[in-house]
Amino acid sequence: MNTAASHDEIRLIECTEAEHAEVILEILNDAIVHSTALYDYVPRPREAMATWFAGKRAGGFPVVGAVDTAGNLLGFASWGTFRAFPAYKYTVEHSVYVHRDHRGRGLGERLLRELIRRAREAQLHVLVGCIDAANAGSIGLHTRLGFVHSGTMPQVGFKFGRWLDAAFYQLNLDTPLEPRDG
Repeated sequence: MNTAASHDEIRLIECTEAEHAEVILEILNDAIVHSTALYDYVPRPREAMATWFAGKRAGGFPVVGAVDTAGNLLGFASWGTFRAFPAYKYTVEHSVYVHRDHRGRGLGERLLRELIRRAREAQLHVLVGCIDAANAGSIGLHTRLGFVHSGTMPQVGFKFGRWLDAAFYQLNLDTPLEPRDG
């Protein structure tokens, strides 16, 4: 991946398992091996993507991709269940990942803005991001888009020989228009 597309040449698409699973896996595994963006140790096998996409489909969760003019996937964003209790139905936990060769070009912001738009459209109320507290880039992105720090859980992860703090950032939306129990 060495294409250098400008912001205007990037378009957002719906990712599919058939077309994008391999690149999404590459992006996730790079994050696992080289960063604290995922509190995971071992790269995921190819077979894991079938389960990942099945979970997204079952939950009706989006998988939005940013592609260049040649159709190369440069990054993706999604959300999933925040906690598996009914009263959390208006809250989701999101994630945004950009391929290592394309960071710092505004793709993460574009993807996150799209998730926010879709969350309003889906009548959700809160987006939650769990970010490694040392990840200044992701924290900066979230705060620029209106997310507020809602708490940090110190030393809940251990990776690369050190304790990691998980910082939670949330964005409260003006939706749903008519929230209901049940």
